[in-house]
Amino acid sequence: MSYFKVTIKAINIDSVVNRVLNIDSGAVVIFIGTVRKSSHGREVLYLEYEAYENMAIKEFRKLAAETKSKWNVKKVSIVHRIGRLKVGEISVVIAVASPHRDDAYKASRYIIEKLKQKVPIWKKEAWDGGLEWIQGT
Repeated sequence: MSYFKVTIKAINIDSVVNRVLNIDSGAVVIFIGTVRKSSHGREVLYLEYEAYENMAIKEFRKLAAETKSKWNVKKVSIVHRIGRLKVGEISVVIAVASPHRDDAYKASRYIIEKLKQKVPIWKKEAWDGGLEWIQGT
């Protein structure tokens, strides 16, 4: 069983990973997205994420199904944070469990790239002197 969540709370990495651990998988790949301090040549003060939560969860499910159809993946866990995040905080954690590492790596990369393209989660970047909506970065 896979696990998907959009939350205002800090993401517990262990919780995300524990949801995919299973005896049929010899590999678990974890992607952790964090708020970086520099973007587009500006120093970032914070990010604000907004989401259409119900649709985001549906899209997470679709991504997991697509991933499982392309690679031998047993479980997927995706948790994305919304709200105001400081530099260094975790915005997204993706865990993929597979019998073999190659499939887990490919699936993880696929999920984060498609998540940025398809899932209704929006990011506003704040820097000294301005705010800007950022897409797909």
